[in-house]
Amino acid sequence: MAQIARETPKENVATSVSGEAATPSAPIKKPAEEAFSTGVAKGRDRLDSATSTSALKASEIEKSGARSLGEALRNIPGIRVEYAGGEGLANISIRGLPLAATGSKYLQLQEDGMPVLEFGDFQPSSPDTFIRFDRNVAQIEAIRGGSASTFASNSPGGVINLLSKTGDVEGGSVQTTLGLNYGEHRIDADYGHKLSDTLRFHIGGFYRQGEGPRNVGYDAYKGGQIKLNVTKTFANGYVRVYGKYLDDTTPNYQGIPFVASGSNASPSFSSLPNLNIKTDSLLSRNNNEYVTFDGANAVKYKDLHDGQQAVVKSVGFDSQFDFGGWTVSEKFRFADISGNTIWNSALAVLPASTFALVYGGPGSSLSYATGPQAGQVIANPAALNGNGLMSAVGLLDMKTNSLKNVANDLRVNRVWAIGGGNLTATVGFYKSSQDFNLDLSTVSVLSDVRGGGNAALVNITGADGVPITQDGYTSFDFFSGRYRRQYDVNYRVDAPYGSINYHIGKLALGGSVRYDMGKVNGTLLGAGLGGGRVGVVPFDVNGDGQISIAEQQVDVLPLDSPGKVDYHYHYLSYSVGANFRIAEPLAAFARISRGARAAAERILFTPAISAVTGKLGDPASGFDVVKQSELGMKFRQSNLTVNITAFSATTTERNSQISTGPDGAPRLENIVRGYRAKGVEVEAGIRRGVFGLAVGGTYTSAKITSDVLHPELVGNKPRHQASFIFEATPQVETKYVTVGANFIGTTSSYAQDVNQLKLPGYTLVNAFFQVRATDRVQVMLNANNLFNTLAIAEVNEGAIPASGIVIGRAYAGRTVSATARYSF
Repeated sequence: MAQIARETPKENVATSVSGEAATPSAPIKKPAEEAFSTGVAKGRDRLDSATSTSALKASEIEKSGARSLGEALRNIPGIRVEYAGGEGLANISIRGLPLAATGSKYLQLQEDGMPVLEFGDFQPSSPDTFIRFDRNVAQIEAIRGGSASTFASNSPGGVINLLSKTGDVEGGSVQTTLGLNYGEHRIDADYGHKLSDTLRFHIGGFYRQGEGPRNVGYDAYKGGQIKLNVTKTFANGYVRVYGKYLDDTTPNYQGIPFVASGSNASPSFSSLPNLNIKTDSLLSRNNNEYVTFDGANAVKYKDLHDGQQAVVKSVGFDSQFDFGGWTVSEKFRFADISGNTIWNSALAVLPASTFALVYGGPGSSLSYATGPQAGQVIANPAALNGNGLMSAVGLLDMKTNSLKNVANDLRVNRVWAIGGGNLTATVGFYKSSQDFNLDLSTVSVLSDVRGGGNAALVNITGADGVPITQDGYTSFDFFSGRYRRQYDVNYRVDAPYGSINYHIGKLALGGSVRYDMGKVNGTLLGAGLGGGRVGVVPFDVNGDGQISIAEQQVDVLPLDSPGKVDYHYHYLSYSVGANFRIAEPLAAFARISRGARAAAERILFTPAISAVTGKLGDPASGFDVVKQSELGMKFRQSNLTVNITAFSATTTERNSQISTGPDGAPRLENIVRGYRAKGVEVEAGIRRGVFGLAVGGTYTSAKITSDVLHPELVGNKPRHQASFIFEATPQVETKYVTVGANFIGTTSSYAQDVNQLKLPGYTLVNAFFQVRATDRVQVMLNANNLFNTLAIAEVNEGAIPASGIVIGRAYAGRTVSATARYSF
């Protein structure tokens, strides 16, 4: 007769988001169980679990010098992070899954076990835009591989979960951080306290202000957040309520021009005169007020210095109780999310005299439109700023009216003792509602090419004295109106799921399923919907009673011709795994999985959806399927941890991206592709006395297996996909001093899918030095990119153009900060 295996639910049992235990793996010491309550299956040792999991403790992350969440995630094996744009909007992928556009399409970012956004690649609103790493975070857990498909929606590649401190450890700290060679002034504080044996709380937050790591000429960083949670424990469980308020403004560093020489296979990149790719951008003190348009086509004036603003007001609760052998958990969160993102994207770079000729014809002249030299004629364009160049720039104003998200996850499980082992069964139901309400407005301007926060807009005047531009604007248009859009769409997800796991002796067998049902409704506005909709008209923008040349092309929304969105999708996910505990320190596992990711905002304004009916032309267009297999080994002793996993994945993809055509001009195109990736992932840690070493590396072989629109790309390696990425952190830690370095590196990859221009590999070294003068006082010195290495993150062009000038982004040069902390 089956017996119920009774276990008192403990809040401090470490479990992974997959529903299986995952002991956090601090690389330099034996993993210890940490507080991680997802309210799922009973805790199980990592060596008895057929999953690939990692945990980064907050103390280890701060040593690495992470100045954004994207930088913090770079030390998780298997995860590729592109964070050259600054805070938020990082591009994140995992185990060779494609990164055709932006965001984190195939993995989910969570905060305390609940998704930040239902989809990871909303543009311009990826989840990391609305999360901050601060003193509230206890650790970051990640699960990689297919088992994540069945315990979270839209996450076939994995889940990354930021876990907050909950007051179980009393005390707090106040710290201040100062940028020694860049503009940062920041204060962090947190405090946890037990009000009684059964009631505790934690509160914390930060505020910062400063120019940031690049020279822009104004305080581009300004804002902060505060978080609070209160936990009440009972004999059979707990209840936690929490809240968060985030209001933070940061810059978004778009691509700038720089020099490319040599060959496509072996290029060399360098900065232009007066524009350092490691420390500059085209953001400037001289360019602040600019023209944009609201959702009713009315003219608005906004401040370009507002950059990227994220506002989050969220509340939620988390509970878990044991009732006679049944464990019931309930998670709920409501998040009111909004913000605004302004991009200044360089589209083309040419000699200043060429711009004058192309726009104004023979005899035309140039003059400054903004800055201290406004109105002054540029007498010698060839000598302008020492490089003689100008750039056509697209200013994109993306007003996020609402990303409101409501999610609920109810789970019930039970453990039975059967045949000498334990059978764990879990059933659950997940329900969410996700808004996507966005106004997108675009204009085109001309700028000189200058760093130091001194770039200025430029006017062109024809030989007859007629202005060709208006205050630096060539037109109030971008992509012929195709990128002037309004979205008002809601995504609803209902997903029942369940799992069974049987653990007997050294063997654990498990399987799980999930069935996602999605409903998408809303309206769209934009000429990109076709059907004769007009997106560009003449309009008197400045209200002077005349239509200038620049005002002859003004983007508008066809307000009387909305498009419809009204479709459903559904898909099945499954995962089956086996784990064998060969010996006390050694285990092996295997797993096969099928998951999917609903194709959210990226298929809007594409042929996949009828603008008339709102229906999908092909039901398969509603989601992309990922099939994965894993084979791994785990070894753990008190001073040594080694995890090795071989993986394979096939992926279908429907997406859209801005790329560069053969003529060098930017273009907006759709993607309908298939991919295959396989590789090996290694994570290891060792400690000997005062010395510790954590290492990770991932080898990936990936290729495009199908492409409906560009069959010539079949067989090519996906852009930005390096064969090998790695991280290593050696350190020496004594009672009073810790010193070490964090190495982040990658081999070369291709700039674009055409596989011509290569991006060179690089290794970034981030050094740290900590002194603990007393038990309460600690001083830290961090040097990111210690050797000021030029590390190219992306290049728009697929090959080196005849001009030798490309547009792209590099990671920031050396930045050094000092932090002083007082603990109490």
